[in-house]
Amino acid sequence: MRPTGVPRLLWPPAALAAGLLVLPVVALVLRADWSTLPADITTPAALDALRLSLSTSVLATGVCLVLGVPLAVVLARADGWPADVLRALVTLPLVLPPTVGGIALLYLLGRRGLVGESLDAWFGITIPFTTAAVVIAQAFVAMPFLVLSVEGSLRTAGTRFDVVAASLGAGRWTVLRRITLPLVRPGLISGTVLCFARALGEFGATALFAGNSPGVTQTMPLAIYSAFNGAGVTQGTAVALSLLLVVTAVAVLLAARAWRPGRPA
Repeated sequence: MRPTGVPRLLWPPAALAAGLLVLPVVALVLRADWSTLPADITTPAALDALRLSLSTSVLATGVCLVLGVPLAVVLARADGWPADVLRALVTLPLVLPPTVGGIALLYLLGRRGLVGESLDAWFGITIPFTTAAVVIAQAFVAMPFLVLSVEGSLRTAGTRFDVVAASLGAGRWTVLRRITLPLVRPGLISGTVLCFARALGEFGATALFAGNSPGVTQTMPLAIYSAFNGAGVTQGTAVALSLLLVVTAVAVLLAARAWRPGRPA
């Protein structure tokens, strides 16, 4: 029997693809001024952006877990065209330009928005251009990663164990808590870290819906953008923050790979 392997004709395009993805990061690493890197990432503006990015990303991930896991369960257990339409709408933030998401959030929660006008008139609550707006924008773009990951794990696991537990007298909440969620734990963890990573790197929707106010809504991506446009931190800090984002993204993606469903021990 001939050994299986990768056809030789696939190596050149694979190498080009890897170069397209890896070489820009290499260029960023070579551009960094390593002698000033510690100072660049410890400026007040950089530390404020880092603190805000981490705190809002954690909050956005929490929102996605509270709301996204139930949505994933509904999608995994529902059939028919309504579920297909809902699944398409859930996936929409993945394919929409982030700026479109920011505009949509403004028209929903802005002072004259579909919901925001009532919030402002009845409760005096204004969401746009606040830290809460950052969290909402991050959750909007990041939740599909969690929902699709958990839904895929639920469909892979099937319902046979749930049916057995129900036939033995377990209630629906008990089945969900003791059977369903433990079975999909790898997919849940993988989706959570991907969700956090996407929230950490969110830019477009945040810029339009939350603005770019230092210490209030200026996350790391916005600080990098401001630096390369001559405002706020220096370009050296922008490169340093970019490298920090790259390192964070690589770390969380490796964590997601380690917890992916079906990974051998």
